[in-house]
Amino acid sequence: MSELSQVALRFALYLDLMLLFGFGLFGLYGLNASQRTLLNFKRLMGWTAGLGMLLSVASLLSMTQAMSGASDWQALWPHLQMMLWQTDLGVAWCLRIVALVLAGCTTRLLPATVLGGVALVTLVWSGHGVMHEGMLGAWHIISDAAHLLAAGGWVGALAAFGLLLRRALFRDRYRVEVLAGALAGFERIGAGFVAVLIVTGGVNYLLVVGPNLDGINGSVYAILLGLKLGVFSLMLGLAALNRFHLVPFLQRSLAAGDTAAAGRVLRRSMALEFGAVVLILGLVAWLGTLAPG
Repeated sequence: MSELSQVALRFALYLDLMLLFGFGLFGLYGLNASQRTLLNFKRLMGWTAGLGMLLSVASLLSMTQAMSGASDWQALWPHLQMMLWQTDLGVAWCLRIVALVLAGCTTRLLPATVLGGVALVTLVWSGHGVMHEGMLGAWHIISDAAHLLAAGGWVGALAAFGLLLRRALFRDRYRVEVLAGALAGFERIGAGFVAVLIVTGGVNYLLVVGPNLDGINGSVYAILLGLKLGVFSLMLGLAALNRFHLVPFLQRSLAAGDTAAAGRVLRRSMALEFGAVVLILGLVAWLGTLAPG
C-alpha cells in the first residue's frame, strides 16, 4: 500500500475517533437531557464507532504490510500476529477495538464518551508520542493524549454546531434557542480546549524536535508544521469572530424574531472552521509518518 494511502487512513482514523469522543462530550456539557433529543447521539456515535473499527483494521494491516514488505496474506499473517501480541502498538490497538465495540453497544452517553476518549488516546502509540522511554516517555504520552482529547473536543463541538445549524431545521425557534445557548456556553470550554492545545503543542514540539529550529530547517516536516500552525491560527481567528461577532448577532436576531441572516453567516463560518480542521488533521496524519530532521 502506498504512503499516500497510509496517510489517508491515519487522517480518516483521527477524524473519526475525534468525532466519536468530541460529539459525545459536547452532548454532556453543551446540552441538557431534553435538548439532546435534537441530535441523534446514539445513532451517530454507533456509526462512528463502527467506522472506527473498520479503519483500525485497515490501518493495522497497512502498517504491518509496510513494515514487513509481505506481498500476500500467508506471508503477512506471522508479522500481524507479532505486531498484535508482542508490541505496545498491538496492545493499544486491541484496547481501541474493545473500547469501540463497547462504545457502539452502549445506549448511555457518558460511558460511550469515555470509551471514545480511550479509543482516541490509543492513537498516541502510532505516532511520535512513544519515541521516549522512562519518565520522559510518560510525560510525552500524557501531553500527546491531552492534545488529542482537546482537539477531539473542539472537532466534536464543531460537528454538533453544524448539525444544529442545518438550514431545513433552522426555522424551529426552540432549536435556534438551544444553538444560541450552546454557542454561548462553549466560550469557556472552547477557550480551555485552545489553551490545552497550545501548551501541549509546545511541549510536544520540544520533546520531538528539541528547543531549537536546527533539526527541521528546510525539511518537509518543517514545511508541514508551518502550514499546520498557519491553519491553526486561522481557526483561532474564526473562533474569535464567532465569539465576539456572530454569536451576539445570532442572539440579537433571535430577540428580533428573524434569524435567517445570522444562520447563513454562522454556517459559512463553521464550514470554514471545519474545513481548517480537516486540513490540520491531514497535515497531522502526514507529520506522524515523518522524522523531524
